Amino acid sequence: MKMLLTSAGISNASIHNALVELLGKPVAESSALFVPTAIYGIRNGADIIRRVICGTLGDPFCEMGWKSIGVLELTALPSIKKELWVPMLQETDALLVGGGDCQYLCYWMQQSGLADLLPALLHKMVYVGLSAGSMIMTRFGTTYGNHTLPAESDKSLGLVDFAIHPHMDHEWFPENSLASLEKLAATLPVPSYAIDDQTAIKVTDGGVEVVSEGHWKLFNP
Repeated sequence: MKMLLTSAGISNASIHNALVELLGKPVAESSALFVPTAIYGIRNGADIIRRVICGTLGDPFCEMGWKSIGVLELTALPSIKKELWVPMLQETDALLVGGGDCQYLCYWMQQSGLADLLPALLHKMVYVGLSAGSMIMTRFGTTYGNHTLPAESDKSLGLVDFAIHPHMDHEWFPENSLASLEKLAATLPVPSYAIDDQTAIKVTDGGVEVVSEGHWKLFNP
């Protein structure tokens, strides 16, 4: 298993170095696929996707010198033969999963069949999450409620046995103060990592490592 679960992308040299270590080669020699699906679940999603791909919004993610990069839209996959898209995943080095709405992303991960493929894919490919793209791999997810999915739809996949609360103390997210996240963590039965935008969680078969040039806090249940 190889995951880099970020709050905001590849925001500093330490997180970049962790990504290169997981890839086993430089970014410039690595291929990537970007999954924008979760972003459609928030307002102005189409424009945000454009800016993330172009690198004009937030920290480096898509536009950081990949050898090649493509876009994998999960909502299209159920109507496409698997032999057209599964080989792309098997041949790529990194799957970049953008932020947005956890529940919307989780639903389409499951409906597309990607959720079932991930455990095998992660033996070779590196999963790089951003915000909601990170949260859905854990035991806790959220939703903005801008979709028409069944209310009981899963909000996370639970591939790792902890929770991530991104954007800690960010000015755009006043509800993500350390005090608020501590209260939220107290309601969960698993450890919770509250991380700011200069922090990521590196997950391998060997364990969990915090990679940070900022601030973070671990809350145990």
